[in-house]
Amino acid sequence: MRVLLVGAGGVGGAITRIAARRPFFEAMVVADYDPARAEAAVAALGGDARFTAEQVDAGDEAAVSRLLAWHRCDVLLNATDPRFVMPLFRAARAAGATYLDMAMSLSRPHAERPYAQCGVKLGDEQFEQAADWEKEGLLALVGMGVEPGLSDVFARYAADELFDEIEEIGIRDGANLTVDGYDFAPSFSIWTTIEECLNPPVVYESDRGWFTTEPFSEPEVFDFPEGIGPVECVNVEHEEVLLVPRWVDARRVTFKYGLGREFVETLKTLHLLGLDRTEPVTVPGPDGPVAVSPRDVVAACLPDPATLGERMHGKTCAGTWVRGVKDGEPREVYLYHVVDNQWSMTEYGSQAVVWQTAVNPVVALELLATGAWSGTGVLGPEAFPARPFLDLLTAYGSPWGMREQ
Repeated sequence: MRVLLVGAGGVGGAITRIAARRPFFEAMVVADYDPARAEAAVAALGGDARFTAEQVDAGDEAAVSRLLAWHRCDVLLNATDPRFVMPLFRAARAAGATYLDMAMSLSRPHAERPYAQCGVKLGDEQFEQAADWEKEGLLALVGMGVEPGLSDVFARYAADELFDEIEEIGIRDGANLTVDGYDFAPSFSIWTTIEECLNPPVVYESDRGWFTTEPFSEPEVFDFPEGIGPVECVNVEHEEVLLVPRWVDARRVTFKYGLGREFVETLKTLHLLGLDRTEPVTVPGPDGPVAVSPRDVVAACLPDPATLGERMHGKTCAGTWVRGVKDGEPREVYLYHVVDNQWSMTEYGSQAVVWQTAVNPVVALELLATGAWSGTGVLGPEAFPARPFLDLLTAYGSPWGMREQ
């Protein structure tokens, strides 16, 4: 296996550190718009000859396809933000390469009823091309991070091994992370966080299909394991709600994020001021008017999440809560994965949230390389057997857990 990794930021850098410990691939080309960032990611690996650095614009499909061909890469792993999903998705198909991402193509709210009906859903643009990928014998494995990704694997595992009937699958994400010296410092990309938190959340019900609600709706307090404790969670737009029902039979699917009251209020303020917008606005500059995206300005004003590890304390938890029936009796479980920031920093030099995201596509790559996972078309993690993934994740030194509720 020869991999082109596009994106050498926090998650991309963590991917290289995790992959460097595994023997399943022949080469990994680390490419970024900023060549210094790609070079730094490779240099940190201590001379592993399997890794090389390149410069590429993720939005330039032809350049990405040429890079895939030049390095004879048969896999493209997308570690950029969701704006670049479609150009990289198309570039991989044009080059005849397998494609993996951790976030799917962007949604667009319904023009008239954004908080009741779906417009363009997350992943719609990719699934529209599923028949073409299948016809060409190619695989696009989409949503293969931690959420979406591992959370979807948990859903498949629950359906296969833990339940006869499933009433509800609810992804529940929470943490007790703090960052020294900052009152507001998101542990993940603020660009992506704004996108998923301020868009209309999607809910799935088997008798209604997909529909939307108001942002931050249906608050509930969820008790997270391993000392994290109770966190208020709210509905947020996320890929699992669009992926799980395609392969797993459940009457209801939701995603709720433990953001905390202060974080929610900050996001609401950004929206009120129009600072969540991606469309450029014109502002004065030293050499004349300059067009800038307000959301990009917000991102530039906040610390890079990848640099916060030394200041962070606590744990992050990603998991899937499932309620249903087994052997005629009601059952309720929470399948989860917890990463302690002190452990991930000591072991890999990566902060907990980016490391937890990064480990899952590497596990998936290894399963594809060994043939334990295979397929064609545009497929989510639920389309594959869960047990091989969960066993290999444990073998990577990061076990998962299950709590009977």
